[in-house]
Order: sequence, then structure tokens, then C-alpha cells
Amino acid sequence: MLILILALLPGLARANDKLVRLYAPPALMESGLVQYIKPRFSLKTQVRVDIVEDADQADLALGPKGRALFSGLGETWHMDLRSDAKGAKRFADWLTSDVGARTIFAFAPEGTPIFAAPVVQQAEAVAVEITGDAITGKGVSYAKCSRCHVTERGRGTFGIGSTPSFFVMRSFEDWEQRFSGFYILKPHAAFTQITDVTEPFPIDRPSPIAPIELTLDELDAILAYVAVLEAADLGDPLKHQ
Repeated sequence: MLILILALLPGLARANDKLVRLYAPPALMESGLVQYIKPRFSLKTQVRVDIVEDADQADLALGPKGRALFSGLGETWHMDLRSDAKGAKRFADWLTSDVGARTIFAFAPEGTPIFAAPVVQQAEAVAVEITGDAITGKGVSYAKCSRCHVTERGRGTFGIGSTPSFFVMRSFEDWEQRFSGFYILKPHAAFTQITDVTEPFPIDRPSPIAPIELTLDELDAILAYVAVLEAADLGDPLKHQ
């Protein structure tokens, strides 16, 4: 039996190279688009497109998930590639190519195109509101962070030479993201615990140093403190010759 299966595998692989099982929701099927693009793809590639009624059986599904392909019929349609078979990959490549897009946009059963480029909503910029107490944050920063970072000027700590000071990091454009999520960044994740946020250290991988333990309120206070710091002047950006 094993020998028979091994003998059949090359043939199955070749079959997958020439076949893609596609699922499309009823609304898309009823529009006629799928029937329109199937022969045009197969003519160019010799890959057959079989329609399946169960999305779980599909190599590729059109619907609400995956990469946005086109808009029409009141929504944006996406492509979800679910198989690494060559036939499925070729169909996915074709759908996302200029030729595939032009074919979809040219579908106009009554003289007017139904589908167009996908409508992608632009993310709205949201101002981050810092609500912590800066004075508290100054004390927390010194108590929790000064073993590695310089958190205050003129106070008896030099941090570690290879780590930037709070003043240097305040000059980074993404300083808010760095400070608000520092506990998941290396090396902090190995020795930092945020109450009710981070998981306890595994028994077989304890903290390599005395752990830093913070609450969310303390983290907010650190952010408030860093927000009022004067950023270090690092000069002009480096210029490569």
C-alpha cells in the first residue's frame, strides 16, 4: 500500500499544478464575474478552476478575508490563499497581476463595469493622551530603570554605556511606542513584569537578573515623565558618502 501511495504522489502533485479549487460567495457567483474570469485565466495558464461550495475545501477563497483585490456590489472583496499548490499560487499571482486586475475591471455584463480597485480605508491618526503623573514617573524611572539607563541629569547614576539615556530616546520619533511597549522588546522581556499584563516567567526560564516589576499606572507615569523631558540634541542625521 505504501509503495502504491508513493507511486501516485508525483501524479497528484502534477494534478495540483493544473488545478485550483475556488470558493466564491453566492453574491459574487451570481454577478457572473467568476464565470467570466475562469476561461481567461485557464486559457493563458492551462490551469483548471473548479468551483467548490464549501470554503473549507478551497485552495483559494474570495470573500472578506485576506488581500484586498477589488470593490463592487457594495463591498471590498479579498483573496485568501489557503494552499501552497502551484495551481493555486498561479491563480493568486494572476488575480493580483495587472492582467488579472484589468480582466476583473473589464467585466461589464450590461455595458457598465461592476468592479473597481479596492477601497482601502485610511487609518485615522489618533493623538495619544498621556494621563500619568510626571513627578511620580520621575521617581519610578530612577527606581526601576536607572540600573541600565540615565534617567535624570546630575543624579548619581551612569547607567550602562551601551544603553541610551532617556534624553536620547526622547529624541526618537517613535519614543512613545518604545516606552509604552518596552516590556516586550529585547532584552526587557526577559526580566520585566507588568501586573495583569505579562505572563509569569516560566519555571525553566527565570529572570536572569532581579526582575523589574511595574504596574500600568507606573508605566503611564514613566510616559508622562519622558514626555516633559528635553530631548537630547543629536545633531544632523548621518549622511553617507
